[in-house]
Amino acid sequence: MVIIDAGPLVALFDRSEPLHKSCKEALSKLRPPLITTWPVLTEAFYLLNGWETGQSELWNFIISGGVRIDDVPEERYSRMRELMEKYADKPMDLADASVVVMAEMHKAKTIFTLDRGDFAIYRPKHTLHFRIIP
Repeated sequence: MVIIDAGPLVALFDRSEPLHKSCKEALSKLRPPLITTWPVLTEAFYLLNGWETGQSELWNFIISGGVRIDDVPEERYSRMRELMEKYADKPMDLADASVVVMAEMHKAKTIFTLDRGDFAIYRPKHTLHFRIIP
């Protein structure tokens, strides 16, 4: 199981992104399921900045089952807040906090992200560190 962050979702569906090819290549090597959260998708749709720059393709990817969207349960909100406070100096945003919490919930160790610097620092409860791809 792999948790996917906003960066690869943008790079996958915006061909002008410098890491488009490496994200496509990494995606082709992954086994489902890919999981993400609504805060991550909100960020990705915003960064895609328009229907023509990939929003349509991202919707197609979601609807076709390319990624599963899991909700962060209300009882985990305090954990997201705790993480954002702990990493306030980065600063950790809501999308990143939701990725870490989702990884903790599923005991997932692999994160598909372009935010290598921050995810190398984040320390989830279930593992010493994340395996980061690409």
